[in-house]
Amino acid sequence: MSDRGVSTVVGVVVLVAITVVLAGAFGAMVLSQSPGSEPPRAAIALTTDSATQTITLTHRSGAVLDPASLRLQIAVDGEPIAHQPPIPFFAATGFVGGPTGPFNSAYEGNWTAGQSASLRLASTNTQFHPDSTVTVRLYTGDQLVAVLETRA
Repeated sequence: MSDRGVSTVVGVVVLVAITVVLAGAFGAMVLSQSPGSEPPRAAIALTTDSATQTITLTHRSGAVLDPASLRLQIAVDGEPIAHQPPIPFFAATGFVGGPTGPFNSAYEGNWTAGQSASLRLASTNTQFHPDSTVTVRLYTGDQLVAVLETRA
């Protein structure tokens, strides 16, 4: 009588057991991860003034936003401006003076519906013209809250 058939069966059982253990470990790891949180939902309006190089965002409705967690990415005609604003700030390279509202470092509290925040681009920054397209991406932390676009 030969023992070759028994060793093949034992090998298959061991391989199946290893596969089951690895699949269980992988499943436990995947299921233990918490789902990503949803970004806050807020309606924000964008206006620009090419004569003064002012960009204004108005919180229309929705979630209250913490100014300390905000980040803006501004582009003119699809190209990022030379100096992005470090929200909140008072004086920064590429901007005229301090911004208003929740973009200003002296602002206290949260950004709520009805409040506006604005900043002015300095001549040392990318400028926009009356026919330019200005795009603003508003983030809270790493979560995108809004993509806003307007013709200057």
